[in-house]
Amino acid sequence: MYTDEDLNNAVEQGIFTETAVKDFRSSISQSKHSPAVDEENFKLISGFNDIFVVIACAILLISSAWVGKSFNTTFAMSLLCLLSWGLSEFFVLKRQMALPAIMLLIAFVGSVFSLSITLAGGENGISFAAAASAVAAWLHWRRFKVPVTVVAGVAATLALVISVILSAFPSVKNYLLILIFLAGAITFFIAMAWDSADRERLTRNSDIAFWLHLLAGPLIVHPIFSSLTILQENTTLTTIVAIVLIYLLLTLISLIIDRRILMVSSLIYVLYAVNQLLETVGHISDSIAISGIIISFSLLLLSGFWHKLRHQLIKFSPEIIQSKVPPI
Repeated sequence: MYTDEDLNNAVEQGIFTETAVKDFRSSISQSKHSPAVDEENFKLISGFNDIFVVIACAILLISSAWVGKSFNTTFAMSLLCLLSWGLSEFFVLKRQMALPAIMLLIAFVGSVFSLSITLAGGENGISFAAAASAVAAWLHWRRFKVPVTVVAGVAATLALVISVILSAFPSVKNYLLILIFLAGAITFFIAMAWDSADRERLTRNSDIAFWLHLLAGPLIVHPIFSSLTILQENTTLTTIVAIVLIYLLLTLISLIIDRRILMVSSLIYVLYAVNQLLETVGHISDSIAISGIIISFSLLLLSGFWHKLRHQLIKFSPEIIQSKVPPI
């Protein structure tokens, strides 16, 4: 298996001509009846060997941590940090295996976070652990350049900022949903910055943007729908309609930026809203099943006509938006 970045490297090395690679990409897009940019390709797995290595690494890390914990937690987490980094030196830096890279990154940053919590303790333990995790993610990025590392660093930094704010101003806990939403908005704009740097989605920048959008989606969607008290039993018809309208707005945004994660992040909420609507207005039995049919059919229909709908939206969008999103 190879990626667009592999093809770009082949062009730089003179193995293929740039024209030949463009023609190849065009041929693949035509055969799939969908432009490659709309597919949201990202490197996750190159073969079953990736899964094989992940299983082996997981067993080694868990077993080592189990043995290390018989001494103390600090030793176990330190051992986990060293093993995660050491395994990355071979399987990520030399073999460039995507799935093991993600797993080993999570193990490394997670063990740094746990180790920091153990060492710091007290009220400032979370802040110290978040700061340590952000530094660990930065060091990991400098060494291995794994796309998902940027997300880990952003998440740790946001957690650090929020924890410091909550420590300094305890009353802000009443506005935690707003803080989470702002964190999601910041992550979204960072993701768009990476996306706009690779509008054709041919380099690692697109992979980084994908993982950032994956983080931004839940951070944006959860506070919005939670503030509408959708999961409470006394959900009103007005709230249900508002949820559906918000979902439609998120769908429009997803079409424009050519990323589907905002829609996916809000699926559980809109499914619940449609279910409540059918029960409240239609008094329909098996409303959850009917809701699932309606939502799934709508998503399949949208997927089938994604490119055509996006073409119309982008055509009438302002120039500043067109210059930041994938071309039609």
